[in-house]
Amino acid sequence: MKPTAVRILDAAENLFAAKGYQATSLGEVADAVGIRSPSLYNHFKNKEALYNAVLDRLLLLFNAPLEELLGTEVTQQSVLQWQSNLVRLHTGNPNLSRLLQHAALSGGPQVQDTLAKLFQPLFSYSNGVSTALAPVMEGHAELLPWIVMAFNNIVMSYVTMAPMYKDMLGVDPFSDEAIERQIKTIGLLTEAYLEAGMRKGGSDQ
Repeated sequence: MKPTAVRILDAAENLFAAKGYQATSLGEVADAVGIRSPSLYNHFKNKEALYNAVLDRLLLLFNAPLEELLGTEVTQQSVLQWQSNLVRLHTGNPNLSRLLQHAALSGGPQVQDTLAKLFQPLFSYSNGVSTALAPVMEGHAELLPWIVMAFNNIVMSYVTMAPMYKDMLGVDPFSDEAIERQIKTIGLLTEAYLEAGMRKGGSDQ
């Protein structure tokens, strides 16, 4: 059996993702774990501390592909592979997308800090991603945050809207077939964007 603290984090993550921070009580978390509510305080100071611990654990998982990307020379192919890895991570672990959607709509502690931890590395103009995108971004560097948000919206909204997409697509959005199509779609959009930037850069010379 997992340690009690890990089981508490697992239960809290599922509840925060399903109901949001405001609507989730510590009593519900305790019931899901199978312990008494006072026992939670042996592991977490309060609900906010538990919520932050859930977020920190998710961010550690979801920032790993970016750290891997920036640990090597950033190329178009490595960016495409990073996107593929991130799509698989989100579809395999949908709670972060759902939790952030609740936070965006109804709030929660440390929301801005969480967004900064998740996206700020991509917003930095000095990292390898911005270098790889330099031919595309020339003259439009201020758009980099919007590009990051656009990619984020494509990936996360796919996860949060999946129940509505199932009937329309005629296939489970979380099936291997559907995920491969999502990855291919994002890859084609990225390639088209990068190639357009390359052509623009060449024509300006």
